[in-house]
Amino acid sequence: MNSSDRIERKILLKASRAQVWAALSQAEAFGEWFGVALQGQRFTPGQRVRGAITYPGYEHLTWDVMVEQLLVDELFSFSWHPYAIDPQQDYSTEPTTLVRFELEERGDSTLLRVTESGFDGVPAERRLKAFRMNSRGWEEQMSHIENYLQLR
Repeated sequence: MNSSDRIERKILLKASRAQVWAALSQAEAFGEWFGVALQGQRFTPGQRVRGAITYPGYEHLTWDVMVEQLLVDELFSFSWHPYAIDPQQDYSTEPTTLVRFELEERGDSTLLRVTESGFDGVPAERRLKAFRMNSRGWEEQMSHIENYLQLR
């Protein structure tokens, strides 16, 4: 895969694998640190999950993903339309990207690796902007989950 198709971020979290897994796999907890209202929802493979974005400046948008995989304490993945921020545009015919959260135990800490791939399938007119914005966004989300776990 070439570098324009894939974003990868890693962070070593001072939390157990079980704590990180709960922050990722429990929809309400995920929404808390990610910035989306997911009260009363569950992540189930093959199911779509939607919620109002609570992140400042994006409150007019709906977070909409298809849960792909949940492998306990190892992997959580979903597909979505990256940087789909224009409420007037229909993104449903576009290919999605795949977001994978992978966990690896490192002593009393957990290495969290986030990968988003599939940008080469995003329409050319919005591909670079989607890649840049999501690249920046994943940097921010790594600090959000770290802060969330420090408060637990």
